[in-house]
Amino acid sequence: MVDLDNLNYENGLVMAVAQDFETNEVLMCAYMDKTALEKTVETGYVHYWSRSRNKLWKKGESSGHLQLLHEMYVDCDMDAVLLKIKQMGASCHEGFYSCFYRTIEGNIVGKKVFEPEDVY
Repeated sequence: MVDLDNLNYENGLVMAVAQDFETNEVLMCAYMDKTALEKTVETGYVHYWSRSRNKLWKKGESSGHLQLLHEMYVDCDMDAVLLKIKQMGASCHEGFYSCFYRTIEGNIVGKKVFEPEDVY
């Protein structure tokens, strides 16, 4: 296993890209600190560092839309991780399966899984 102390953290964080382990669809990008990485490896459920709330959070802790880790990869610069996951429900807080649900033109192309007002 890669020594988590040797990752190239910027302000204590590395970029994390979550990808569906079966379809390879990119679901979301977020940040992880060392504790989030350790908790993810330890529990098998993905944890992130919330920059807006300034705290550790388990993905899906309030919505129930958890992410189960299948594999984790570290990039060549050791400043980003790729999480191959099984997404339970939706990854996007807007209710879509993927956070990448619209084109640059603003067209909605993603699948809506839930209504945010029903969950949050």
